[in-house]
This record gives sequence, C-alpha cells and structure tokens, in this order.
Amino acid sequence: MELLDGKLVSKKTKDELKAEVSLLKEKGITPRLAVIMVGNDSASQIYVRNKNKACEYIGIEFEEYLLPEETKQDELLSLIDKLNNKKEVNGILLQSPIPRHLDINEAFRRISPEKDVDGFNPINVGKLVLGQDTFISCTPFGIMKILEDYNIEIEGKNAVVIGRSNIVGKPMSQCLLNKNATVTICHSKTRDLSSITKNADILVAAIGKPCFVTEDMIKPGAVVIDVGINRMEDGKIKGDVDFENVKDKVSYITPVPGGVGPMTIAMLMTNVVKATKNQNR
Repeated sequence: MELLDGKLVSKKTKDELKAEVSLLKEKGITPRLAVIMVGNDSASQIYVRNKNKACEYIGIEFEEYLLPEETKQDELLSLIDKLNNKKEVNGILLQSPIPRHLDINEAFRRISPEKDVDGFNPINVGKLVLGQDTFISCTPFGIMKILEDYNIEIEGKNAVVIGRSNIVGKPMSQCLLNKNATVTICHSKTRDLSSITKNADILVAAIGKPCFVTEDMIKPGAVVIDVGINRMEDGKIKGDVDFENVKDKVSYITPVPGGVGPMTIAMLMTNVVKATKNQNR
C-alpha cells in the first residue's frame, strides 16, 4: 500500500504556481482572487483563512467580502456584478454554504464564466461534460492531479464514485470519463452497493459518512480516494473510508487529513492563475 500524499503534491503545485506568478508580475500582471462569504459559518471561516494563506504564499492578491447573514439576494448579485466588471479581479469565489434564504445556484450563474474559478457556473459545467477546456471544480480537479502525479492509469479502468453532489460526485465522474475510465455513480438509492464497489479499480468515496466504506466493499489492489472530512465527537477527523481496516488491502489510498483536502486549495490557486493568463492572453 502506498499513501497518496496530497500535502506533498499540493506543495509542489503551489511552488510551481509561485514561480509562474513571479514571471507574470515581471510583465506587470498580478493575479487577484475575490472571495465572498455570507454569514459566519465557522468551517467556512477556516477555509477562507486557508485560501488567503495559499494566496499569500503564491503571490496572488486576495480580496475578502464578508456579508451579514441577513444579506438579500439582490445585494449578493449586485456585488457579483461589481466584481465581474472589476478588471483587476481575475477570479471570484462564493464560499458555500450560504444562508438558506439565498439562492446559491442563481449566484453561481451570475459569476462570469471567465472568473468562475470554482467551476460551478453552468457554462463551465457544460464544457466539462463536452470535454472542452474549462475551470474544473477544485476537489475533483485535485483528485485528478494526485492520480496524474502518482502515474495511476485511468484509461480502461472501472471507476466507482460514491456520491452525486454537484461539487464532487458529478464533476468527479465526468473527469474520470473524460480520461476514458468506465464510470459508475452510486448514491443513497443504489441497491447492493458493495457488489458494485467490489469491482472498482478506482473508488472515490464522497458520501459524508464516517468509515462508511469497509474492507469487504473493496477489491484487492484498488486505488481508494477518500473525500470525506467528518469531525467526530472526540474532535478527531475521519474520512468516509475505514482507513485502518482498508489500507492493507489496497494499492493506493489517500489519508484523511492530508489527502484530498490540501489539493482542493492548490487547484483553486491553479484556476486563479489560469483565469489571469486567459484574461491577459
């Protein structure tokens, strides 16, 4: 069993971006990311802080817009419009979750596809489905980067994705399909789940249930990607995979923490640099 070290790949990615940004700055171009956060969700605050730190490290400028919980939809949309029109801003990110009374999908639609560094605008989602160059949602993009970095073959493999969220499950399955895997998506209504997961050469667990994937659900020698981050009552973080009992059966596995998590932010930074280059041709 080999650990897929997301921290290591993320560090390498950020170092490459840092060099790239310093070359852009020599040409008078400084990438800039604007992050919008509505309300004061404590997990979101940590994520935004980590994004800010990554920007600082790479040399990307960071603008933060903290809106109160009671912000109205039209106020949120008019801020997005303002940032769409602000030439110095290259990437716009709306930190989710947002308060219930707001329509997040309308907000994602409003972010200009050229600045949509989270890959949630329907135009970018459509381009991913069509196999065109686009901004890919950062978690699936990060997983693809790990697989590439460890030279894990995808073409012709049976890949199973557990979870069908718009943020991870759906774009993940599309990324694997675009690399010629045979993809099955499983979810809460899937019958006899383990009969499907047992055939997976590559298994991606993104279901949000701690230790849900057990050793008897896994094919010997499989590559297992654990997207889950579940905080237990004792404060420990567990993934969706029962790591201790699964690790000796697989060829590769991501740890939690330190696997997929660090890659998500690294790929956001990659998208910001890409957006900056696209906008400055």
